[in-house]
Amino acid sequence: MTAGGLETSPEQFLADAVAAMRRGDSRAALDSVRRAELAAPHDPHVRMQKALVYRASGALPAALAALDEALALDPYNFLALLSKGAVVERLSGERVAARIYENALKLAPADDKLPPNLLTPLARARAVVDKTRQALAAHLASQVGDISGAGGELAQRRLEEAIGVYAGVRKVYQHEPLLLHYPRLPAIPFYPRELFPWLPELEAATPAIQAELSALLASRMDDFAPYMQIPAEAPVNQWEELNHSRRWSSLFLWKDGERQDAVCEACPRTAALLDRLPMANQPGFAPTAMFSALEAHTQIPPHTGSTNVRLLCHLPLVLPGPARFRVGNETRAWKLGQAWVFDDTIEHEAWNDADELRVILIFDVWNPYLEPGEKERINAMMAARNAFYSG
Repeated sequence: MTAGGLETSPEQFLADAVAAMRRGDSRAALDSVRRAELAAPHDPHVRMQKALVYRASGALPAALAALDEALALDPYNFLALLSKGAVVERLSGERVAARIYENALKLAPADDKLPPNLLTPLARARAVVDKTRQALAAHLASQVGDISGAGGELAQRRLEEAIGVYAGVRKVYQHEPLLLHYPRLPAIPFYPRELFPWLPELEAATPAIQAELSALLASRMDDFAPYMQIPAEAPVNQWEELNHSRRWSSLFLWKDGERQDAVCEACPRTAALLDRLPMANQPGFAPTAMFSALEAHTQIPPHTGSTNVRLLCHLPLVLPGPARFRVGNETRAWKLGQAWVFDDTIEHEAWNDADELRVILIFDVWNPYLEPGEKERINAMMAARNAFYSG
């Protein structure tokens, strides 16, 4: 293409198209874009400019066709996908557009890397996707019917979570152990109570444990040490606020398989109860049992534990107000004297929303899906690893 003996570049044609659009001449703008197409037939940006011209003139089907041409040349073009979602939303509604917006969001840069003019369209895409997913989740739940018909507690929780995952409103959480992942164990956030026949005995002992804890809080509160004690040379990550902080403190009855005699002697009924319970017995690793104290209006950030061969049990003892606990997709409120068992290798976090100190008893137990022979060999394997690195 030449003008006055000089070749006109595709960029110049596109600049001419922009100028024509600014003065409201959509015909001239389209003519310039078509000239750019002839000069650069494989440039997706030219097709996007054509879509922009069509969209500005109200020719939405033609704009959609031009965006599809751009995506045929560059299927991972974020801006083309975002623009296509906006056009499809106007032509066919939010639900159809949501699928396109989802793909655009997968490719979207961080907000601070985006031009300011794209922040509003991106926010619209997120809003449409979220609204559509919530509507789909409600629709699926209504069609599935009463989840209590699925079976026991585990089946009901599993189905409820599946609906959320299928609709896209819930994340898939897996085991993320810091030390040992033992394969083929189920990733269950809160385990069914029927797997732990000793829970009623534990809960019935709540008043006795509370009495001993009260004495400790009154006379030995200084013995509660910060739970997070990351050394100066190690990264603190999400633990910056709680590292070496008494906002989350603990007093151990058992620690890494070692009985803490002084604390156990100070609360003999609690210690005797723990001795009767099937705590995980892993020399050098477990059991661990402690009173865990969380100050008012403090959050324990999302984290995961060391291994899925054992689970953790919580028994609330001091609850001055609302306090919450999340494992995976499920958030529960603690209730005084009601225990639960959960898999701490699934991401979890806790909040004390009350105005005073919250205290719970925590201890670990073997995963009930392990067989006795496995437990022995797991212990041997973990001890051998320690010896390998220490030798």
